[in-house]
Amino acid sequence: MRNVRLIARLDVKAPNLVKGIQLEGLRKLGDPNEFALRYYQEGIDEIYYEDIVASLYERNSLLDIVEQTTRDIFVPVTVGGGLRSVADVAAVLRAGADKVAINTAAIKNPEIISAVARRFGSQCMVLSVQAKQQGSSWEAYLDNGREHSGLDVVEWVKKGEALGAGEILLTSVDREGTAKGFDLELVKAVTEQVDIPVIASGGMGSLEDLGSVVQTGGADAVAMAHMLHYGLCTIVDVRAYCIASGIPVRTVQTLGGSQI
Repeated sequence: MRNVRLIARLDVKAPNLVKGIQLEGLRKLGDPNEFALRYYQEGIDEIYYEDIVASLYERNSLLDIVEQTTRDIFVPVTVGGGLRSVADVAAVLRAGADKVAINTAAIKNPEIISAVARRFGSQCMVLSVQAKQQGSSWEAYLDNGREHSGLDVVEWVKKGEALGAGEILLTSVDREGTAKGFDLELVKAVTEQVDIPVIASGGMGSLEDLGSVVQTGGADAVAMAHMLHYGLCTIVDVRAYCIASGIPVRTVQTLGGSQI
């Protein structure tokens, strides 16, 4: 089993880091750069920034935030929200991002997945999927969980992989911000159908939830927001839990010089 990646998810309504429940009812938490820097100092593996209103305004407003972050932080940074063309992706990468996550534009024009993968490599192209349960299956939503697409999530991720996506960011809109645990059935349904890494997002309320989504759901990475932003645990706590639970994670050097 590959190392499980620990990812801090920062939803931004520029210039503020925000947190909601089921992508609604946003609460301002502060300067996203300050949070990102703290998580980096604690040993986070990756940072994910999502401009949560970008699809409404048809633009991504995170370039300045990304430029500032990547001056001080030396782990992969992924940026999502409002990216509608190869030119948009190029601008975000020039600002310092390593990868992009595309949801709405990919649903409206799936060929953008192939275009980004060809130009920048599959490892750069993350297909963001916002899933809501509909009976015994899940539908992919767009515009930050606001609009139906009519696409079945499992069929959509298989198509995304075939088109060149190198990774899936799978967010359960039903669980997002609830701290009730990941949608294990959703995660497992996706990980069993694709060969590319799947990042589980939405619902983590305890360290045990992380263990379940990796060991039962098959997730390759876990995106965390609520627990980190509200100080319920640190990255050091998460990594120590993983090690104690036999979940392989990267060994990092802490600021004090010790390893964990």
